[in-house]
Amino acid sequence: MPIHWTISHPTRLVVAVCKDVVNRLDIEAYLDGVVVEGAMPYRKIFELHAAVSGLSDDDMMALGARIQAYAAAPEPMGPLAIVAPTDEQYEYARRYATLAAARRPLKIFRELHVARRWLDSLESGESKA
Repeated sequence: MPIHWTISHPTRLVVAVCKDVVNRLDIEAYLDGVVVEGAMPYRKIFELHAAVSGLSDDDMMALGARIQAYAAAPEPMGPLAIVAPTDEQYEYARRYATLAAARRPLKIFRELHVARRWLDSLESGESKA
């Protein structure tokens, strides 16, 4: 699997690390895992350091629509920090953030430690940026 994730219920934190080519089915499996575990309100880090996008424009649109559907649910969505060190990763993350607009804090970072510091400054499920 190109996406490996852990969910810490005690700290209300999800950490996903991507490597190799990541496609829509991989991201949907990750989202399904987060939902099944009841972790949608948790803080999340989505780390792209070793990832290559296998997403088409249609895939990006479908993922954006899926996130918007989650956002319409009564359960809040937790903050999301996307770590995108390269210019290409950053551009994909920016497009995703635009297409997956939701009422939750979302920031894109170049460095993991900065992303973690930001997430640690937020309460899980908090809705401010």
